[in-house]
Amino acid sequence: MDTVLKTIANQQIRAYAAVTTDMVNEAVKLHQTMPVGTAALGRALTAVSMMGAMLKEDGETVSIQFKGGGPLGTVFALSEFGSKVRGYVDNPYADLPLNHRGKLDVRNAVGVDGTLSVVRQILGGDPYVGQVPLVSGEIADDLTVYYAKSEQIPTAVGLGVLVDVDYTVKAAGGFIISLLPGAEEETIQLVEKGLLRVKSVTDLIVNGADAKGILTAVLGEEAKLDEMETITPSYLCRCSLEKMERGLLSLGREELKKLAEKPEDAELVCHFCNHKYYVSQKRLLELSKKSKA
Repeated sequence: MDTVLKTIANQQIRAYAAVTTDMVNEAVKLHQTMPVGTAALGRALTAVSMMGAMLKEDGETVSIQFKGGGPLGTVFALSEFGSKVRGYVDNPYADLPLNHRGKLDVRNAVGVDGTLSVVRQILGGDPYVGQVPLVSGEIADDLTVYYAKSEQIPTAVGLGVLVDVDYTVKAAGGFIISLLPGAEEETIQLVEKGLLRVKSVTDLIVNGADAKGILTAVLGEEAKLDEMETITPSYLCRCSLEKMERGLLSLGREELKKLAEKPEDAELVCHFCNHKYYVSQKRLLELSKKSKA
């Protein structure tokens, strides 16, 4: 079962781990991504599911957006409180040859000529926006750099998505491990050794590891995990015809009138789940009268 685990390890490490195979498969089903898009989107959704576990209250959100200039276009993922996530890639049908290591070429699919933006919406406050230049396009490496540069927190991010021969996801998961202030050198070395030891998150999952097993593999059997809390992540889109119509209002009165002149209904497609909505000419004219632009 998909799980996000959050814990304090050895009283000096804040750690998150996730198994997200089912959630990523749901995203693949909705978006019909090719394997390289599956890997990029799956990694982003896995990361944001753990970042969502960092939120304090219902109504808060965190999102990550990769704009690297690659053929996938924008890679976007958002999590609500409780690790309810959604996301998309601009071009789910982008396909690239395997890289020189025989792996999915996420780096070139995402691109490195651009930025990673992280937005946290906290209740009762302005959004916090952090942005860093992309360094690898591999998702995890860029998030590691973000934490170091934008939040100044020593953090290691590991993410993996294993795509099967039938284009479904065989395994997906990851971890986010941050050192707490005052972490001792022994603890730092423990994390560094673990990161060198664990080569593949998806190998761990395929071999039966759950979220706790991922952390144990990275931190070692001797690590003491305190205050453990588990969350079941899920893919959740909140689109509706009402929300789509609110988006239409932003087009302005004249543009809505032009759409109403076309013989067919206006087709609106949700970015996050690909559900299609249709708005009649009569309704478009009604919306045009409500538009303030």
